[in-house]
Amino acid sequence: MRLLALTAFLVFVADQATKYLVVVGLDLQHRLSIDVLPPLLNFRMAWNRGVNFGLFANDAGVMRWVLIAVSAAISLAVLLWTRRGGHPPRVMAIAGILIGGALGNLVDRVIWGAVADFLNMSCCGIANPYSFNVADVAIFAGALGLIVFSPGNKTP
Repeated sequence: MRLLALTAFLVFVADQATKYLVVVGLDLQHRLSIDVLPPLLNFRMAWNRGVNFGLFANDAGVMRWVLIAVSAAISLAVLLWTRRGGHPPRVMAIAGILIGGALGNLVDRVIWGAVADFLNMSCCGIANPYSFNVADVAIFAGALGLIVFSPGNKTP
């Protein structure tokens, strides 16, 4: 459990630190756009009130709290699942990555009322209209990692 807690903590801190540095420190919340290494990496401010890609977003305050509850429930479910024991260290670390990301976005919803997305990457003539953050990457990687590396899967 220590590995899970440490991993979750590190991901959470990395997510919140990058959001603070970019959104507040570089004032992206007012500047809205900063070209870093165009077109590969840009900072584009997006306040996500929904789930991935703004899905289920609306201005009703109740959705904010529904999404907070869902994030907390998923984090708790993954934590309880890992407590059953018998999981290799990599699964514990992967679970920590997912939980740290979920808690990072949960804190955004509590503090800002929306998730602060700011990373935008495009390549090869394809302009990506969406922004994301460190927590989003952690949630995706953690969920995929749990699917691939969970006990019962024959993946090495």
